[in-house]
Amino acid sequence: MPDAEDVRRIALSLPDTTEKTAWSMPTFRVAGKMFATLPEEETSLAVRCPKEERDELALAEPGKFWIAGHEAQFAWVRARLSALEDEDELRDILADSWRQAAPPHLLEAYPELGRPPGE
Repeated sequence: MPDAEDVRRIALSLPDTTEKTAWSMPTFRVAGKMFATLPEEETSLAVRCPKEERDELALAEPGKFWIAGHEAQFAWVRARLSALEDEDELRDILADSWRQAAPPHLLEAYPELGRPPGE
């Protein structure tokens, strides 16, 4: 089961990523743009996720994903770290969120980063 230190290690391994405390919690940013946070005493992860996919995730796997009330109007989803299968799933989630926040020059420089199989 991944934990907060795994989130930190994997997030910071992504290109041009920094950690910054905001709202009294760790946040991870690519080129200054936030793509992940560690809320709820670092037992969950909040990441960027298109609203349509986010809603599907929360409905399909409510024990793993949910939408925080104050984030409902934004394209973010929460994941319980204890419900993630392994570090590979965590890495996929973080890489997907990173891609959504990364500027075009980084996406071009790292086209294979976290790309789902078959793409």
